[in-house]
Amino acid sequence: MEENGRTYHAYNSGKYMLPNDEREQDRLDLQHHSFRIMLNGKLGLAPIKSPNRVLDLATGTGIWAIEFAQENTESTVIGTDLSPIQPLFVPPNCKFEVDDAENDWNFSEPFDYIHARAIVTCFKDNRAMVKKIFDNLKPGGYFEFQDPTFPMLSDDKTLDGTALHEWNNLMVESMSRIGRNLKDSQNWGQYMREAGFVDVTETRIYVPVNPWARGKKNKLLGAISYQNLSEGIASLSTAAFTRILGWDQPKLEVFLAKVREDLGSKDVHAYGIVYFVHGRKPE
Repeated sequence: MEENGRTYHAYNSGKYMLPNDEREQDRLDLQHHSFRIMLNGKLGLAPIKSPNRVLDLATGTGIWAIEFAQENTESTVIGTDLSPIQPLFVPPNCKFEVDDAENDWNFSEPFDYIHARAIVTCFKDNRAMVKKIFDNLKPGGYFEFQDPTFPMLSDDKTLDGTALHEWNNLMVESMSRIGRNLKDSQNWGQYMREAGFVDVTETRIYVPVNPWARGKKNKLLGAISYQNLSEGIASLSTAAFTRILGWDQPKLEVFLAKVREDLGSKDVHAYGIVYFVHGRKPE
């Protein structure tokens, strides 16, 4: 379906607030590259060993699933998403299915490894999703979650009072109105412990929104983050602000222009916490 010049998923229309058009697909692939840099070239942190069956939830363009399949040729990798935007030509051990992870799962067999990334806007009940993941893992299997967190932060208060700060608050408010808590990402580790996972390991990586921070890796991540967010704020905001907050498109475009100015300003020392957690289902 098309709305405000962007296209969105048709299956279970309206559930997911971000578009699925070519602009968004390019952004998602860039975001994948930034995750690779954060993890020093790895696809994940869980100590998995030759998993037979792998599930990638909310796979998006499928780039994580495809690269995992290429690196683990003995694994069978399934990626699921609301949008069928994945490539037609993929490794023989990788396949994609259109599915809504919030519906009942009907997989024929449990998985050795379940992965989910950048799903901060996806689910209404994260605790229930963790329980569903636990139930669909084999004993000894791992679940890994990787997510940007809201809101952005600054230690020196240079974010305070900016349009970027206001945008963060409005995103949290808009999504809360439809039952999605953007501040919940860093609670997944606790939900995993409650569900029965053991060896739960949490990692936090601090990513500047532009190259303001010192250090070669920080500057690289900041440069990619700026490109990602310059496009991403429109992807995140368009449906949320027009459908939920009732803004018209011209008002939104004027506001996002101010947000982009703050994103590019090295005087605004903003950063986001990217949260990683993995855990094992007991044998």
